Amino acid sequence: FCGFYFRMKHWSMNNILGICFCLQGIERFSLGTFKIGAILLIGLFFYDIFWVFGTDVMVSVAKNLDGPIKILFPRGYSPEGKLELSLLGLGDIVIPGFFLALLLRFDAHQADIDGGSPHASFSKPYFHSALVGYILGLGMTMYIMIVFQAAQPALLYLVPACLGSSLLCAAVRGELKELFQYSEEQEEETKEDAASKKKDD
Repeated sequence: FCGFYFRMKHWSMNNILGICFCLQGIERFSLGTFKIGAILLIGLFFYDIFWVFGTDVMVSVAKNLDGPIKILFPRGYSPEGKLELSLLGLGDIVIPGFFLALLLRFDAHQADIDGGSPHASFSKPYFHSALVGYILGLGMTMYIMIVFQAAQPALLYLVPACLGSSLLCAAVRGELKELFQYSEEQEEETKEDAASKKKDD
């Protein structure tokens, strides 16, 4: 498949490879705590704004570097008949993806199924609220980009949407303290202690 992609360079094959990279990255990386995730998102929020609006380096690299480091969306045809493409950097998928994965694990923690089956059914209010926020933020990014015909820092819209939706969900449910205190590192230590006790028994 990769060889076929490098010969054809079709935008759809580029997207398949890019999505695979995103899924692998999200699956293998954990933020650890909500606070770390929030700090990372806020930092990259300003980083993205500076490198898109303050300089043309990021836009030039994204447009000129030919590889599956971005997701491409057909926008239409130019007067010359050439297909025009909009792009979304993989970082705009992976970084919020880390945060959504953290919220999904927090949902599992709140449902008290941490040690249960990975396929168990449970309520996912934080994951679903942040996912809706992400979709709305991404839709706003695409809309502004198409209307103004200019590159947009996607995290400018995605970070407030994801952070705001998760904090709003916690406020409505009265779980702000639990959300900010959640730590995956403590859970791993608890699981290791429990496993060692079982071996000793």
